[in-house]
Amino acid sequence: MAAGFDTVLVVDFGAQYAQLIARRVREAHVYSEIVPHSATAAEMLARSPKGIILSGGPMSVYADQAPVLDPAVYELGIPVLGICYGAQLIVRQLGGEVRRTGTGEYGRTELRCDPASVLFSQWPEMTEVWMSHGDSIVAGPPGSATIASTPDVAVAAFESVARGLFGVQFHPEVVHTARGQELLKRFLHDICQCRPTWTHISVIEAAIEEVRARVGRARVLCALSGGVDSAVVAALVHKAIGDQLSCVFVDTGLMRAGEAEQVEATFRRQFGMDLHQVKAADRFFGALKGVVDPEKKRKIVGELFIRIFEEVAATLPGVAYLAQGTLYPDVIESGTSAAATIKSHHNVGGLPAEMALELIEPLRLLFKDEVRAVGEELGLPEEIVWRQPFPGPGLAVRIVGAVTPERATILRAADAVVLDEVRRAGMGHELWQSFAVLPAVRAVGVMGDERTYEYPIVVRAVTSDDAMTADWARLPYELLERISSRIINEVDGVNRVTYDITSKPPGTIEWE
Repeated sequence: MAAGFDTVLVVDFGAQYAQLIARRVREAHVYSEIVPHSATAAEMLARSPKGIILSGGPMSVYADQAPVLDPAVYELGIPVLGICYGAQLIVRQLGGEVRRTGTGEYGRTELRCDPASVLFSQWPEMTEVWMSHGDSIVAGPPGSATIASTPDVAVAAFESVARGLFGVQFHPEVVHTARGQELLKRFLHDICQCRPTWTHISVIEAAIEEVRARVGRARVLCALSGGVDSAVVAALVHKAIGDQLSCVFVDTGLMRAGEAEQVEATFRRQFGMDLHQVKAADRFFGALKGVVDPEKKRKIVGELFIRIFEEVAATLPGVAYLAQGTLYPDVIESGTSAAATIKSHHNVGGLPAEMALELIEPLRLLFKDEVRAVGEELGLPEEIVWRQPFPGPGLAVRIVGAVTPERATILRAADAVVLDEVRRAGMGHELWQSFAVLPAVRAVGVMGDERTYEYPIVVRAVTSDDAMTADWARLPYELLERISSRIINEVDGVNRVTYDITSKPPGTIEWE
C-alpha cells in the first residue's frame, strides 16, 4: 500500500514509543513504518526513506546490552531525528557526552529554545515539553549546535544541519508537549521534504488500485466478522472488484449476542453483498475442548477459520484470494523482527503454514483510528465504524480456562449487559473497549439465604487511541453498580462481579 508515498522510518528502541511516534507521523500525512534497531543501514536504505526517527526507550545508553544503531545510518545523507534515548544514542555514537548527572527530568518542563535554529524556527523562546529521562546530554556531537535547554539540562536539543542530525531530550510525540506535533511537522515537511499525501482518500485509492492489479479477474473471499476491521476490508474490496467478492461469516458459537443477525442485516440486506453464513459452533467447541493455553486457542481458531474458508471457496468457481482485516498492531503484537510476541493474533501468528488461498490484507499497514476514518470515507454506517474491537477468536479468549458451550452462554449474556449499560450511559464513544471476562473458577456466594458456588465475571473497560497502549476507564460507580446488579440478577451461573483496573502495559487489553 505504501508505494507512491514518501516514507519515514521509525527505529524501535522499545517501550511503545515507536508506535506512538509512527502514528504522529501519519497524522502529519506522511507514511511511517517501524523498523527494529538491529536493521542495517543497507536495509533501511532499501526502503527509500526520506527521514529516520530514533525512538525513545527504557534503557540507559550505558547499560549492558543497550540497543545501538548501525553507525553507517548517520552517513546515508538522510535526515535523522533522535528522541530522548534516540538523541542520547546519536551523541554517544558520534563523540558527544551523555552522563548521569544525578538530576533527571520527569513530567512537564519549561524549555528555552533558539528560534533562529532550523528545528525550532519561529518558535517562542519559552515553551512547555514533556521529559522522561535519567541520563542527560552534557555535550552534543562535535560540530553540532545546542539549540535548547531547561533549568536542569544544558543540552535539551541539538542540531547539526550540515550532517542532517537533530536530537531532542523531550518527547514531542506525547500530547503534554505543547508544540510537539509542530516540531515533527517541521522535521518531516521542511527538513525531510516529505509530501503530505498520506490521507484517507489517498490510502483508499492506493488500496483499490493494488487490489485490482493483484486480483485481476479472480474471485475473492472476505472473512467477515461484523467488526469494523473486516467491514472496512469488505467495503474496500467490494469497491475495488464489485461482484467478484463473496463474504463469509462463520458463526463459531463464540460471538457476541446478536452478532449473526447484525451481519446479515447490514451486509446482505443493506449493502447487497454476496454473503455466505456457516454455522460451525460444534466444530469450534470440539476443536477447543480441554484447551486452556491461550496461544493454542488462538492457533486452533485461526486454522479452523482458514479451513472453513477453504471449504466455502471450493464451492465457488475462481476463488483464489482471502481478504481479512489484519491491522498494523496485530502484526506488531504477533511478533516481528522489531517486537517480541505479546500474543499471536488469530489472523497473523495463528495462521496455518499451508493455505490454499492467497491473503489480501489492505489494512495491514494501518492503525485502528486510520481504519475508522477510512470506513467513514467509504460510507459505512456509524454503528459499524465505531463498533468496539472484538477478538477474532471471540469469547474463546475471554474465557480464562477451558472453553465450553455453557461458559460461552454465560459470558455472552454478561457481556451483553456490559455493552447495553455502557450504551445507555452514553459512554460508547469514550471507551475503546468494554466487555466481560469469565475466569473458569468458582467463587462462594450467598443468594436467597443459600450458599452458591458459581462463576465470577470480570468487567474490563479501557480508553485508548490505537490499542498499543491503554488506560483503565474510570467508570462512574453508579454505572458499575448497575452492571453488577444486572449481571448477578439476570445471568444464571454468576454470583460475583469485579472490575479490572490494570492499564496496558503492564497488562494487555484482553485477558488472553
